[in-house]
Amino acid sequence: MKEQKLHIFLNIITHYFQQFANEELIVDTPYLLENKQPKIHDYTGVIGISGAQKGVVYFSATRELLTRILDSMGETDKGEDNFVDLVGEVANTIAGNARKEFGAGFYISVPVVFKGSPQSIILPKEERSFIIPVTWQGQVGEIVICLQD
Repeated sequence: MKEQKLHIFLNIITHYFQQFANEELIVDTPYLLENKQPKIHDYTGVIGISGAQKGVVYFSATRELLTRILDSMGETDKGEDNFVDLVGEVANTIAGNARKEFGAGFYISVPVVFKGSPQSIILPKEERSFIIPVTWQGQVGEIVICLQD
């Protein structure tokens, strides 16, 4: 993946968290994952990418990070459904905004959301994945991007 594409995702996640004025998002140095099983946090939203590019984008976060986001939205219901909905919403927002940057040939699926660690997340074997670790209000999450060039 070209550095320009990575910057698009960095800008998207930074912009997402800027809507919550309480604390700046810390974006750690992105790194390359050579098609090993990526780290999975408490909740994960996966978006399939097809069309001109193929691959996956996903957002994985701790329950604590999602709790802080819900708090910033003024949401008091911390039920399981809200955590699942939120992680899917964040993944969808990331992929949807990427679609605006990459154009109409960048098709995104509806989010597949799960709690805990699945048996595996299927990443395209011939591609490498970029991991963008994020920290907000002391809580962690990751964006994983695996797209064909």
